[in-house]
Amino acid sequence: MIAGTNVVWHQATVTRQRREVQNGHRSVILWFTGLSGAGKSTLAHAVEESLYQLNIRTFVFDGDNVRHGLCSDLCFSDEDREENIRRVGEMSKLIIEAGVIAMTAFISPFRNDRDRVRRLVGDGDYIEIHCRASVDVCESRDVKGLYARARAGEIKNFTGISSPYEEPLNPELVVETGSRPLSECVDQVLSYLKEVSVIEA
Repeated sequence: MIAGTNVVWHQATVTRQRREVQNGHRSVILWFTGLSGAGKSTLAHAVEESLYQLNIRTFVFDGDNVRHGLCSDLCFSDEDREENIRRVGEMSKLIIEAGVIAMTAFISPFRNDRDRVRRLVGDGDYIEIHCRASVDVCESRDVKGLYARARAGEIKNFTGISSPYEEPLNPELVVETGSRPLSECVDQVLSYLKEVSVIEA
């Protein structure tokens, strides 16, 4: 909802298309989703490092980092999680308008929230990457002890324990982060980006 009737969208002369040409690659949203501990942030930052080495312009929105600033006023109720993803989706849309590849690492447990981000942008601009790992594997990696605290009832609405994770039904990519080495997962993402001509083969 727009706050007032005097708000008008300004059409810039430097367009996304011109920025993409200058950058030498397409701009898209890479949406990494999965359980806590599935390896979303690890994979996103590893992919970013590989793209950086190829002179590709990127920016990673990390779930924890965003909650230190942009979403510091939000908690973990279903409503606040929805708002968290809405804000990140809007920011990601701005980033791809800048000609940059936006990468997000969020549990984003609800399909409706992820689908809302997909609808924000054009066809082919949203690439959903399901970082798939079982709860058992994620719990074994949990250095913060969040799963144990959730099982003890100390953390409410914890995805995978007391709150559901709705797996993507038709993601662009499923990466088995629970069982495959990180290097293979990175290669899988890069291969897909070449396949769909986001970056040059």
